[in-house]
Amino acid sequence: MSDNREKSMQMHLRHFAKYNRPGMAAVIAVGLLLITVILNPLSLNINTFGSILAQTILLSFAAAGQTMVVISGGVDLSVGAVMSMAAIITTGIMQGRTGYFVPVLLCVAGMGALVGLVNGVCAVKVGLPPIVITLAVSNVVTRLQYVFTGGMPTGLVSEVFKVTVQYRVFGVIPAALMYAVFIWTLAFFLMHGSRFGKQLYLTGNNESAARLNGINTRRIRILTFVLGGVFSGIAGMLGAGYMGMSQCQLFDTYAYNSLVAVIVGGSLFVGGVGSYIGSIAGSLVMIVLSNGLTVLDFSAPVRNIVLGCVMVILLTFYNRAKPIRQ
Repeated sequence: MSDNREKSMQMHLRHFAKYNRPGMAAVIAVGLLLITVILNPLSLNINTFGSILAQTILLSFAAAGQTMVVISGGVDLSVGAVMSMAAIITTGIMQGRTGYFVPVLLCVAGMGALVGLVNGVCAVKVGLPPIVITLAVSNVVTRLQYVFTGGMPTGLVSEVFKVTVQYRVFGVIPAALMYAVFIWTLAFFLMHGSRFGKQLYLTGNNESAARLNGINTRRIRILTFVLGGVFSGIAGMLGAGYMGMSQCQLFDTYAYNSLVAVIVGGSLFVGGVGSYIGSIAGSLVMIVLSNGLTVLDFSAPVRNIVLGCVMVILLTFYNRAKPIRQ
């Protein structure tokens, strides 16, 4: 009897690990946090939890657009460059003054949409590999940052805007959560509650079948890059509020981190599989891991090696499955 219960438990655990990747990502995040606390008990404090939550929220914003692109079968390596440019635009317009939130929001969203449109047209219409064109566009956007700033930190965000991002309720709950409620709801609706979301998954699963069902798959794929740019632009704007300032290449690591967060959350590189809740859980894993390596005083090169190994392991285990095809 006990053997049957044990076998049943093992089957449930295997099923959970294989089919509930968002839940598995959450388990991994908790496990990494426990390991960090065991190795360094001083890391167990309110400031640490508040920082983890704030950074997870910011990464989840960048992962929203990346999730859509990956589900469509693409990849966007311009996320970090767009975020950095958005931060520069934010501080450049605000210059420490209040009352510029809406103009800045429109500017960063427009910039992100334009970059996404270039990515989408080149990847879908011209037929260039997404990984190549988004990397090339990322380099162009990065060079433009230096052209606009001369390579120097520029401008400041307004104090009011900074408070709405940096302040922590009870010392742990980030005020940025109010932005998260809106952005998470929008991303959930687009991916899981709209006609666009249904067409997105069908396009990622089987583009030929999607076309036979009357879906303009090219338009859907281009739109994912545009939306990815918009979400990245907004993430960069809020990132400037979190930092209080901006500089060139400030958020470059977010291109890699957002992609890993999406993969950790269960999305497949081949497209057609993934969820935004999984990407949020994956963002938590990335931030907890990065925070743990920092708390344990690992050097930057070692942290990069560990994160690279994590990517290889996850690609090996998470991307064996195939999307539904004919």
